[in-house]
Amino acid sequence: MEVTLLGTGAPAGLPRPDCPCAACAVAVGVDARTATAVLVDGALLLDLTPGAAFAAARAGHSLGGVRQVLLSHPHDGPPVEVPAGLPQPARVPDGRELTLLTGHRVRAVAMDAPGTGYAVTGPDGQRLLYLPPGGAPAGLEEGGDAAAGYDMVLLDVVGRPDALAKLRAVGAVGPTTDVIAVHLDHDVPPGAELRRRLAAAGARAVADGSTLVVGAYEEVPDVPRRTLVLGGARSGKSVEAERRLESFPEVLYVATGGSRGGDTEWAARVAVHRERRPGSWRTVETCDLVPLLAEEGAPLLIDCLSLWLTDAMDSVGAWDDAVWAGGGERALRARVTELTAAVRAARRTVVAVSNEVGSGIVPATASGRRYRDELGRLNAAFASECEQVLLVVAGQAWVLRG
Repeated sequence: MEVTLLGTGAPAGLPRPDCPCAACAVAVGVDARTATAVLVDGALLLDLTPGAAFAAARAGHSLGGVRQVLLSHPHDGPPVEVPAGLPQPARVPDGRELTLLTGHRVRAVAMDAPGTGYAVTGPDGQRLLYLPPGGAPAGLEEGGDAAAGYDMVLLDVVGRPDALAKLRAVGAVGPTTDVIAVHLDHDVPPGAELRRRLAAAGARAVADGSTLVVGAYEEVPDVPRRTLVLGGARSGKSVEAERRLESFPEVLYVATGGSRGGDTEWAARVAVHRERRPGSWRTVETCDLVPLLAEEGAPLLIDCLSLWLTDAMDSVGAWDDAVWAGGGERALRARVTELTAAVRAARRTVVAVSNEVGSGIVPATASGRRYRDELGRLNAAFASECEQVLLVVAGQAWVLRG
């Protein structure tokens, strides 16, 4: 089964008309996108957009063989003109199935927002799932039809990463599923930043007019198994770390800061973190990271290593010069070595957050300088065991490794 993406943008396109934002300003060339429409084997058109016939011609195809046109979502604005020779567009009721003379079977998938998804099975058995903008499948169950897995999924990865998480949770998306981001809007700057964010979710974007073979998964990006996210205060490092896992179900969030009785400002900070996490994530407050790294299971998000180090230095008496010299330093080195060895051996996906302290500021106290030095050593040791290392500055992530 072959699909041609006549457009890959949001319904308003990218750049949006008359939008002065930075993302729209740089959405030129291959990063400019018309509204998403998908041509399947020249016989099935999913979503009819203005200029579809010209888009097909630019991609080296014709709409002359289209036998069915299906709409996935309500269209605002004036009605789209139907090119001569095309059948009238239709919407299929949820759960109903169509069989085309070409041998394609199309089943309508219920969504949790206005719109309809379409699961397409080709004549040779390849499976494609196409979802509308802003929607996620409703009522998915493990062991259902989706559990057989799709070869390719086209969905709004940026706008609804939880949709991808739901599909992964029931086995509809697996390691070899080619996840293509469509309905792309100006939420993320196009180009390198978009590719980086999608790759972290195991997805990718392609240019308008691209033709893809369903079932050929050589281009599926590998999700880094271990990632360290560094950044200064309020740099956006925690948001970046959380964003990397929002398309995965059942994430285990490890809060190393714990609770601080009576500290209302700290409680407010913790509440903000909790509110922005997906409801499916679990949270555990602990600094005992080694057993968690040794277990197999859901992805692990550790926030943050700097608070883990504070606890570790407390436990070895690092703030007392005599204790530090008499064995505290050796004990801390052993703790760090144990942690990095656990990271090296970890089988589960790990994303860790830490503060970057290597910007030249010299603390006024000996204990402050000791903490700064040890955090720098910990960051370097942890980073050496990670496939990807990011530095976040002013909300912008720089890839240092990976």
